[in-house]
Amino acid sequence: MAKVLVTGGAGFMGSHLVRRLLREGYDVVCFDNFSSGRLENIEELLSLPNFKLVRGDLREHKDITNAIKGCSTVFHLAANPEVRIGDPREHFDNNLLASFNLLEAMRRYDVGTIVFASSSTVYGDASILPTPEDYTPLEPISTYGASKLGVEALISAYSHTYGIRGIILRYANVVGPRISRGVVYDFVQKLRRNPKVLEVLGDGLQKKSYIWIEDAIDATMIAWLCSKGIYAVYNVGSEDAIEVQRIAEIVIEEMGLRDVNIYYTGGVDGGRGWKGDVKFMHLDVSRLKALGWAPKFKSEDAIRMTIRWLINS
Repeated sequence: MAKVLVTGGAGFMGSHLVRRLLREGYDVVCFDNFSSGRLENIEELLSLPNFKLVRGDLREHKDITNAIKGCSTVFHLAANPEVRIGDPREHFDNNLLASFNLLEAMRRYDVGTIVFASSSTVYGDASILPTPEDYTPLEPISTYGASKLGVEALISAYSHTYGIRGIILRYANVVGPRISRGVVYDFVQKLRRNPKVLEVLGDGLQKKSYIWIEDAIDATMIAWLCSKGIYAVYNVGSEDAIEVQRIAEIVIEEMGLRDVNIYYTGGVDGGRGWKGDVKFMHLDVSRLKALGWAPKFKSEDAIRMTIRWLINS
């Protein structure tokens, strides 16, 4: 079987993708700098003959050169995952600059395909919901979303100029085992610290799509194996959306708590949780469904299963 590289392979989503690829017989090189990835996510894989861990940073040319030789496909999941306001330089260096270095290494060593983990945040405040892939204008409202859109543009250029096959996957909120950030994780942690009060950023009316991790991995594999052409873009999400206030209720219910005071901060810019928070997100996934994929779980199912894993982990 082919040898593939997974950047960010020790992260939440990366560790699930690595396992799927190993199960299907691929030789997998897992590349991670462990800024957000965790060794425990992949520790039991270290002894497998078709798994190799490379500790490295995409900002360093020599690190990626040592990892990419002999690979036919790169699954590019490595990024600064923080969507809230921070240092814009962090998104530029860890998302844009790192991706440029990766693409240059692919060009030099004749790696044929890149599958990129982009984000629904590239759409910004879309006026059409569910939002299709050909929606315009793409106006991200956060530096995180801007960096993801910038990487998409780089991949498009390298695809059309150098013949590298590019597959862009715009994920909704992915949840499941080994998650370590996001609203579901935050709510569980807050209620563990204080089971009487739950602070909710924003007005609670934010409404977004959540997808179970295995559905997202299925979509990733199908897009990689079945898409045609030199460059393709696919939305990956569940077929519904759910409000934050409902997520809060589900977390409280699943944790078996009573008389919890839910406190809404009110947020910014009309009830957003923070500057740059997209308040409403629901993706049209019909393009990917045409390849034979469909999500097995709705947003509420995915959230409940994630909460149960967090409670028992």
